[in-house]
Amino acid sequence: MGKINEGESRQPDLVVRAPGSCGELVQGTLGGTNFLITCPVDLYTTVSVKLGGKRNAAGDKTLEAIKRTWAYLGVGCPSFSAVVKSELPQGKGMASSSADISAACQAAARAVDKTLTVDEIADLALSIEPTDGIFYPGIVMFDHIRGTMRRVLGAPPPITIAVFDIGGEVDTLQFNRREDLTFLNKAKEPLIRQAVELVRQGLAVGDAALIGKGATLSALANQHILPKSCLPSLIEVSKDYGAAGINIAHSGTVMGVLFASDDASRMEACIEAVRQRCPGLDYLHTVQMVSGGLTIEGDCDEALYG
Repeated sequence: MGKINEGESRQPDLVVRAPGSCGELVQGTLGGTNFLITCPVDLYTTVSVKLGGKRNAAGDKTLEAIKRTWAYLGVGCPSFSAVVKSELPQGKGMASSSADISAACQAAARAVDKTLTVDEIADLALSIEPTDGIFYPGIVMFDHIRGTMRRVLGAPPPITIAVFDIGGEVDTLQFNRREDLTFLNKAKEPLIRQAVELVRQGLAVGDAALIGKGATLSALANQHILPKSCLPSLIEVSKDYGAAGINIAHSGTVMGVLFASDDASRMEACIEAVRQRCPGLDYLHTVQMVSGGLTIEGDCDEALYG
């Protein structure tokens, strides 16, 4: 495409939006291949990229995503301004970096009148760091390390999630460099196979209880990798109030209590019970599980995929 001139873009004011996550529904390995099953929620990051100017309210990874996108597209790197606005806390397992990076890749492409495919975004994001697949439409089974698995499982049924935090932060890069991680993931593969099948069945028939059962199984299997001491108590409380199950950030600090949305009337009582019986947990949000994917914000939001 060659060098571009500043101000050449016909779409200088677009804003690309990406959902965050509440951890993952399942995470581990199958046959040695790393993967996660996404859990996108209705908390978002938006990124805007404009040619010209130098006002960059964006982190280093976001700026790197913009530069790598333009290098991939074969354009020069003009001066630009980038602004990131996010509802997602960092270091908690809510896909904040993945949302920033994926939205930045598409915003940079659209700034020069191009559109990236979702697989191109995945490749660019993975070249920067391990990546959640929240930018794929629906719920996906995604190799967050190398991208060798990219499998759409379907759209989620209505599920409401009460999000709790055990505190602190987890560095995703450091977590995925652990020397014992391969061995520990291999040891839990039988449980992870069961968890995957439950979630896949639940998505196929729109059954929140099956999805919750699979997510709970994956959360328990992860206790030997990144233990959460409050998990047994949270599971017990959630059962008392009819929750579908529990999911966690397998390499983060958040935990979710999943309710079928038509049964969410018991959620407030459950949240209060968790506060009483699990004092180490802080309540953060109540969110909805959504289909993943990027959109362009405007008078009429444009879904880029799906």
